[in-house]
Amino acid sequence: MTEQPRETASPRGAGAAPAAVPALAVRDVTHTFGARKALDDVSLDVPAGSFTALLGPNGAGKTTLFSLVTRLYDNRSGAIHVLGYDVRRQPAAALSQLGVVFQARTLDLELSVLDNLLYHATLHGIGFGAGRRRAMELLAQAGLADRARDKVRNLSGGQMRRVEIVRALIHRPRLLLLDEPTVGLDIASRAALVAQVRELVAQEAIGVLWATHIIEEIQPGDRIVVLHRGRVRARGSYEEMLAQTGTDELGAAFLKLVGDEAEAA
Repeated sequence: MTEQPRETASPRGAGAAPAAVPALAVRDVTHTFGARKALDDVSLDVPAGSFTALLGPNGAGKTTLFSLVTRLYDNRSGAIHVLGYDVRRQPAAALSQLGVVFQARTLDLELSVLDNLLYHATLHGIGFGAGRRRAMELLAQAGLADRARDKVRNLSGGQMRRVEIVRALIHRPRLLLLDEPTVGLDIASRAALVAQVRELVAQEAIGVLWATHIIEEIQPGDRIVVLHRGRVRARGSYEEMLAQTGTDELGAAFLKLVGDEAEAA
């Protein structure tokens, strides 16, 4: 299959139309661990106000890409821009626009829900009063206001994930990255989490990059980037994936795009 032409991010600055600046623009990024190439010339965009699924099996390179965007790793090739800010040259400005939910749980289990959120707010320079108001507002939206004083360890897995999303939104980012956020959740909790994030996209026009290997989490109208063995195999809308592969459901389209490599992985 021939890849779609790469989209070009508009530079942030004079004359740039804000709507034309992607929430995330990755260009020609390669990353290696010794002799192993984890990412190979990866390029993708997440438009503002879009739900973009980064679809690939375990080991595809999704977590490595997230680590580069968040500066846990340094991208030594290509370029990564968050809302037009270069993550290498303007890391503070770029990361201020970014909220992240990592695959591994990162809440302090011995602190209360509210204390976890206030600590994160402080890291972003938000005062106690403003941080508390923002935290309680977001907890109410997530249906967790009544758990604010509970220790995190007393929450269910799905509730912990919802608190992590609240934490990621404390500083009002315009891009939200979620790395396999539903791993380990039951079907009902997984559906609730996906619905919560989709509501954020619809109501607040946040750009979302949702990394997953679960086909069922992707819906018609979503943007999709297929990543396999460190390479982008296809990019486009849900409908374009089906049309370009001549299939009528996404699972079949994915298998056609990665071919026998998926079975061998």
